[in-house]
Amino acid sequence: MISHGRISLALHRLVDGEGPNLLLLHGLGEATPEAPPTQVAQSWQGPIYGLDFTGHGDSSIPRGGGYTSETLVADADAALRHVGSAVLVGRGLGAYVALLLAGLRSAQVPGVVLSDGPGIAGGGTEPGSPSIVAPAEQSAGTPDPWALTDLATDVRPQDYAQAFARFVLTAHPNRHPLWVCAHVRPPWLEAVVDEAGVLEGSIPDALTDLERDLA
Repeated sequence: MISHGRISLALHRLVDGEGPNLLLLHGLGEATPEAPPTQVAQSWQGPIYGLDFTGHGDSSIPRGGGYTSETLVADADAALRHVGSAVLVGRGLGAYVALLLAGLRSAQVPGVVLSDGPGIAGGGTEPGSPSIVAPAEQSAGTPDPWALTDLATDVRPQDYAQAFARFVLTAHPNRHPLWVCAHVRPPWLEAVVDEAGVLEGSIPDALTDLERDLA
């Protein structure tokens, strides 16, 4: 467990190994699996970690809720400080968080892989609904129902994510630091794919390429 403000975050060391670290960021309503997916474990030789976001898995739930993507970026940043540096693999909501963190912490994040998963459908160019969505019912434990409603979409337009993709690509001009390995692509992810230098492929292809570049 690591501390992030008043929150206790569960950071799981899933696999030991020799080489660069890999940090898994799960999708909305999910948690770190007991073992990394086969396509990840077979493609990465270094240590593999997984973080439970605030309100998910074994991490604690904040009093009063109020979830934003920036909250989860700060969660992931705390995990990154603990391990030192890491390639990021994010699913859905975790992919969105991974992209933002990779742009903000390019010196500590040499590569990022964006894959399919639940969460963050993305905003548009016009204002959204003024209504406030509340959970149908409250339940104890994680995932926190407020997290599920707050993080299903994001108010920011797709060019917000596109700007972070440019940060990542600019920080690593001689490598291929950003991979999209998702079949379902909300508008923010489509905008990322449109950036020159972003590669598309399978997760094993992405991890093999990134690990080779870091060797």
